[in-house]
Amino acid sequence: MTDLSRREMLGLLGVALAAGAAGCRPETIRKAAQRATPYTPTFFTPGEYDAVTVLADLTLPADKRGPSASEAGVPEFMDFVMTEEMDNRERMRTGLAWLDTESGSRFGKPFVAASARQQMKILDDIAWPKKAKAEFEEAAKFFNEFRNLTATGYWSSKVGVEDLQYIGNTVVPEWKGCPEPQLKKLGVSYT
Repeated sequence: MTDLSRREMLGLLGVALAAGAAGCRPETIRKAAQRATPYTPTFFTPGEYDAVTVLADLTLPADKRGPSASEAGVPEFMDFVMTEEMDNRERMRTGLAWLDTESGSRFGKPFVAASARQQMKILDDIAWPKKAKAEFEEAAKFFNEFRNLTATGYWSSKVGVEDLQYIGNTVVPEWKGCPEPQLKKLGVSYT
């Protein structure tokens, strides 16, 4: 098996998560991204929304393949999900508050005001739940859910769907099998 880039791994995760996303229609979720005026969050406070935007972009930054999570409308998506999803609201708010508290104790400033290097130091401690120290266990659970929601939002957005090269419900008149380059990449063959 080949190594996947972070974006490819999150893309696969996004496909899986988007399939089970609470029955939300992408065009409904994306209306905020099409507005001429700035988006006003309905669930998040302005400070929380700023933190969500920064954290989403740290999770999925712009690269040669595509725009950042915020450019794809992920913060708006998350705000919409949080208005509908009752079960995860407390963890989201608690996790965002933890980021500010942790950043304040380490660097003397809120998470959004910290440098990118400082923000990444905090994320390094919570990025992998199985590797996180006991003191970061709850924060790691929060970030894991946040990362999943970021992936779902990104790969259900227009740019995410284009990145996945998803063609939708298209009639395939003749199945010719998996293309040879993909078979080679996966290390498999029909023989």
